[in-house]
Amino acid sequence: MPHSIEPDDRHEVWMRAALAEAAGAALEGEVPIGAVVVHLEDPEGPRIIASRHNEREATSDPTAHAEVLALRDAAAHLGRWRLEDCLLVVTLEPCPMCAGAAWSARIGGVVFAAVNMDAGALGSLYHLGQDPRLNHEFPVRHGVLAEESAGLLREFFTDRR
Repeated sequence: MPHSIEPDDRHEVWMRAALAEAAGAALEGEVPIGAVVVHLEDPEGPRIIASRHNEREATSDPTAHAEVLALRDAAAHLGRWRLEDCLLVVTLEPCPMCAGAAWSARIGGVVFAAVNMDAGALGSLYHLGQDPRLNHEFPVRHGVLAEESAGLLREFFTDRR
């Protein structure tokens, strides 16, 4: 299993969609994190099948992280829980819950923007995507539009102080 994803120009396109979700989250008073799921083996070519942002404040649901919501929508769209032919693209490195959800969905890979030194679980603090003790590993790419994502987060928290 490869441990990293080769750079692809489409990653930036998909990350811009996730950043648009994150910007929408900020407007709603949610922490600006966005995620999209790309179905890599769609008959018409790779395309976004789910796009979400954090909704914890709106729903009072501690699990309503962008990644979890997007993975749920993607599974519903495809009619199956296994997402091995999909890519999760997210603006911040997933936390342990979200990395666990990606692992549980058997995701094909994850691309994220900014590292999460507080709770990152795909390389910063933990690496649930590449732990040989688990029964599924997946490749990861980080740093795609990282400064734009980090800037959204900085601006949001600066405005709240």
